[in-house]
Amino acid sequence: MRWGLLLRVLVTLIFALLGWELGRQLAGVDTLKSLTLSSARIIVPAIVVSGLIGLVAAPWLTFRPAHALRSSLRQIPTVQLMAATVGLAVGLTIAALLAYPLSLLPNPFGTILPFVGVIVMGYLGVTMMVLRHREILTFFRLQNESQNQRDLPKLPLLDKGKGDGFTQTMLLDTSVIIDGRIADVADTGFLWAVLAVPRFILNELQYIADSAEVLRRNRGRRGLEVLDRLQQIENVEIEFLDQDPVEAQHVDEKLVYLGREMGAAIVTNDYNLNRVAKLQGVRVLNINELANAVKSVVLPGEEMSIHVIQEGKEANQGVGYLDDGTMVVVEQGRRSLGAQISVRVTKVLQTNAGRLIFAVPEEVQERRRAFESVR
Repeated sequence: MRWGLLLRVLVTLIFALLGWELGRQLAGVDTLKSLTLSSARIIVPAIVVSGLIGLVAAPWLTFRPAHALRSSLRQIPTVQLMAATVGLAVGLTIAALLAYPLSLLPNPFGTILPFVGVIVMGYLGVTMMVLRHREILTFFRLQNESQNQRDLPKLPLLDKGKGDGFTQTMLLDTSVIIDGRIADVADTGFLWAVLAVPRFILNELQYIADSAEVLRRNRGRRGLEVLDRLQQIENVEIEFLDQDPVEAQHVDEKLVYLGREMGAAIVTNDYNLNRVAKLQGVRVLNINELANAVKSVVLPGEEMSIHVIQEGKEANQGVGYLDDGTMVVVEQGRRSLGAQISVRVTKVLQTNAGRLIFAVPEEVQERRRAFESVR
């Protein structure tokens, strides 16, 4: 409040001085000593009117531009902001070096070109650094790595791993937060990068948690609880990003834009987001694919014990599940509904939804063998 009052008084004084200069020019007064009553009738109203204009216009000249600038800076990634600052400094340095030679040119070039050079070089410096900051950082990083490799002793068994496939930041999607398995994976210590949650993802979770529908409200609250659990896990760093790209409209578009700009990976279990992000060159870590990859391997001919809990789609089929959630379709298993039976695997199918196992009860398999031996 004090700063607001101080800024308003300052703007009012500046406009009052402008009114004084305007009134002085209209009245033809050079100094205060030459001020007369007739000239004061022109200067005083000019000062009062200009001061009132400054008093009224102060919020539009100070507060609103400051808020707009702060909002814009929040939406700009930190890397781009730093790159723009460095580019502006480089551009102004070059413009300062060119100012003296340009000032030696004959008028009007000697007066105009130094100012034009400041604008042009500042713009080129900011633009070049913002658009090419990745290439520039990669260039210096490669130079540094090359120097470090030259300094290291030659080891015959040293294997240089490919580090380009790793990322230092993982952006969490709304679906993967609500799913909750990301917390279990993080608890095992397999996540090496910083887990980042953009502010628009957090806002979407809050919106879902405040929904009037019970199911959506429970899903949103579960997502918030998962975030709280991630913050409690040791050796897991989670941060919230304020960037909200104005170039994108939907949440998925903003997430892909951030992943592309930051060079970060997106952690999700959304199939459509997975495809769109990969098409745009953003690395995607799919929790469903991870879950399918760590499921136990089952080969045709193996025996297992399964609890048949429901009927299948086809006649006489029963359905059970392994401990990792893999569905097992048991032929002739309807009669064993609710029982724990021994089955033999006949076929394993890999689908988009996961792994599907077909099996037959051991007694059915024995009868088939006996029948074939009789024949």
